[in-house]
Amino acid sequence: MNPAQARSLRDALLDPVESTLIDVEGTAKAAVLVPLHERDGQLLAVFTRRRDDLRVHAGQISFPGGRLDPGDPGLVAAALREATEEIGLPREAVTLLGALQPVSVVVSGFALYPFVGDIVRPAAWIPAPIEVEEILELPLDALAGSYAHQTLVRGERRIDTPTFRAGPDTIWGATAHILKDLLARMRLL
Repeated sequence: MNPAQARSLRDALLDPVESTLIDVEGTAKAAVLVPLHERDGQLLAVFTRRRDDLRVHAGQISFPGGRLDPGDPGLVAAALREATEEIGLPREAVTLLGALQPVSVVVSGFALYPFVGDIVRPAAWIPAPIEVEEILELPLDALAGSYAHQTLVRGERRIDTPTFRAGPDTIWGATAHILKDLLARMRLL
């Protein structure tokens, strides 16, 4: 992303340290990285499609991330570690721009803290075979154009959630809340 875009986005985001002090309901803390990069004049976000055989959040589209581990010095470090593990994104390829509003993930009990990074895209993504089915790079303007608010039925639960279209898939739940916050701060919604 160009320096003016990065500066504008940084101004619209929360301070990463201050965001970690926001109290969110959850039995455990987790963090995700919202990786952004520019290609052919379009700003893209990087997502994972989780494997269908996972116990939690199977088949869902999400940002790379996961639980805060005891060895992580903080939530930003957890997000960067998870991005390296899940998609092969080196820590040194990420310039942290800021944070988004944390969200509560009711299904898995996580207090989820999202951090936004301007990345240098690696030559090839390396999906973690045990949890990532596919890595997706989706243009933010197309995602913004697909925004809707829907009531989805998952099992016996009815979930009111923002949604976005990603080809044949729907981005919903915590990932959609994070994406909505990002797009609103960028004035794309």
